[in-house]
Amino acid sequence: MNALDKILAEVAQGEVNFPTHADVAFRVRLALDDPDIHLVRAAQIVQAEPLLAARVVAVANSIAFNPSNHAVADVRTAVTRLGIRFVRALATAVVMRQMAAGGRSAAHRALAERLWEHTAHVAALAHLLARQFLKGVSDVAMFAGIVHEVGGFYLISRTEGDPELLHNPALVTPDAEATIGRAVLAALAVPAEVVVAVESVWAKRAPALPPTNLGDLLCLANGLTPILSPLQGPDSPSLMFEPGGSEIFAEILEQSGEEMGALTSALRY
Repeated sequence: MNALDKILAEVAQGEVNFPTHADVAFRVRLALDDPDIHLVRAAQIVQAEPLLAARVVAVANSIAFNPSNHAVADVRTAVTRLGIRFVRALATAVVMRQMAAGGRSAAHRALAERLWEHTAHVAALAHLLARQFLKGVSDVAMFAGIVHEVGGFYLISRTEGDPELLHNPALVTPDAEATIGRAVLAALAVPAEVVVAVESVWAKRAPALPPTNLGDLLCLANGLTPILSPLQGPDSPSLMFEPGGSEIFAEILEQSGEEMGALTSALRY
């Protein structure tokens, strides 16, 4: 049984094993899911994970959330500025980042880094596009962007001993990636609406243009990013635009260039 078959057998039994170094961030992420949590308690939970605390303050001070250039220096004020939903998304980002960042192999670390660059760009794009086309869901859209490659990160964290999978990611079929991804999304308690949106990406569904739902929007962000996933197969479809359609999106991104850069940089860390 190779590494991929072993992982598929585990997730079929409901087993999702996060690396030790990601466990604290994972527990923090679940603790933030309490629907009755208040800002003071959320700030206390965030402070339990130093990397997350640093990210929360950094993002709160980025131009995307601090257009008046009034910097904050404490976690509680930063959490208040960002809101609980956005902080949950950042907590998930830390889990994703740490899932594959502890690899002993330089090749694994490089693969994880390229995958995270793609993920951060898609998440920032989704956040921006949602503000244009789907009002009120920009935080959810960014969260969907953060988790859309969750199966890939989990595989990288679990297959360091299998160089064949590392050097030929195409061996991971779309069905295998989706099976593993669903199991990890369930372990992370990801809301159903986000799971449905990520399923649209796994299914390589062409989005409606302009996007009419979260799945369309996530597929659009994934298709617009110039930073391709290193796990993306050669048969991945490209976006087809109506005449003038690509110029519309190019104009939106150009107008939001500074904000897009700040948010991407904050997520990439």
